[in-house]
Amino acid sequence: MGKKLLLIGQGGREHALAWKLAQSPEIDKIYAAPGNPGIAEIAECIPIKVEDIDKLLDFAQKKAIDLTVVGPEVPLMAGIVDRFQAGGLKIFGPSAAAARLEGSKVFAKNLFKKYGIPTAEYTVCDKLDDAYACARSFTEKGKAVVIKADGLAAGKGVVVAQSWNEAAQAIDSMIKELSFGKAGEQIVIEECLTGEEVSFFAISDGQGFVSLLAAQDHKRIFDHDEGPNTGGMGAYSNPPVYTPELHQIVIEKVIKPVIKAMAAEGCPYRGVLYAGLMVTAEGPKVLEFNARFGDPETQVLMPMLKGDLFPLLEAAAQGNLHDYQMAIEEGSCVGVVLASAGYPAAYEKGKTISGLDILENDTLVFHAGTARNDRVLLTDGGRVMAVVARGRNIAEAIDKVYQEVGKVSFEGMYYRKDIASKAVSRKE
Repeated sequence: MGKKLLLIGQGGREHALAWKLAQSPEIDKIYAAPGNPGIAEIAECIPIKVEDIDKLLDFAQKKAIDLTVVGPEVPLMAGIVDRFQAGGLKIFGPSAAAARLEGSKVFAKNLFKKYGIPTAEYTVCDKLDDAYACARSFTEKGKAVVIKADGLAAGKGVVVAQSWNEAAQAIDSMIKELSFGKAGEQIVIEECLTGEEVSFFAISDGQGFVSLLAAQDHKRIFDHDEGPNTGGMGAYSNPPVYTPELHQIVIEKVIKPVIKAMAAEGCPYRGVLYAGLMVTAEGPKVLEFNARFGDPETQVLMPMLKGDLFPLLEAAAQGNLHDYQMAIEEGSCVGVVLASAGYPAAYEKGKTISGLDILENDTLVFHAGTARNDRVLLTDGGRVMAVVARGRNIAEAIDKVYQEVGKVSFEGMYYRKDIASKAVSRKE
């Protein structure tokens, strides 16, 4: 009898996870809550919201789910792992205490400082005057300063201020106006690191870990990294900046120390370790940790994993990874996000999507904001879907993915045309 899996989430990240997990010979049935039309092709979608932990727990118990995999961060911070474990269920993800690594910037920065994990110099403030003084110490020297709300702020809680006016506006918004509620009661003010950003992913069981691979996201809406930030306009795996030498430094100075630190603090970390790094002239420094897979990075990570993902996640959830290894495909993977006109500001929904039926067989499409009206697939979000292709190298993957993107259309469709181009120019 095969195993039953519950996947929590509804975005492109969860579609990529569902696609990979569905390949496991150990899994007989996948449920997704709430899922999306793409996920519905490989799993049974259940209309339960990700934050409705009571209903999710009840469903998992009634269906005797063998493993639950949590996609988004909100239920993790809300303690879904603790609740499921108390109910006798296996679940992949960190406890609420361990999820503070993402959920509280103050907790994370203090942890890095205490255990000597390289990160930007910072100050924690909860009073306006203190925050103003700290920000001025940067801006008066002509330096940019980073202001971060302590808690989750829907991706809007980090401001890179180039001037005193920008810094003051961000501080006022967080502390004075409480624009992020309790998430902004404390803020972190830190130096603005310079270098190249890269993300590295590993799976931890609280003691050991399994390395996956690195990726680079493209946050800005327009080409050449211009315009406002988004949830991510595309990504690619195996960026050239992440060399084998850099990998060894990241493992020894970041990943291993963080796992040891979390255990020492009494909240061992089981789940995805997603390290957001800045590769500076002094070496890699931690910008942040996330307690789950990234989006859109997951869409280019999953096609690169050779082995079965399910036993890896199950072993991590049970704290017994031991000497587990995950084989990685050669080459690289590139994903391009197709967005609705106007995103990340106001956008329209309900536009008919066409062209998916003429894509090459090895092209992957991961749904993020789609809906079905009878048999017609419609746009239903700002980031609609990601088109993903793998190649023997990054240049080949870029060529393949943009050929395929050109076959897809919907009214107002927008996408960046330079995803991963930095990697190619870097090699030239």
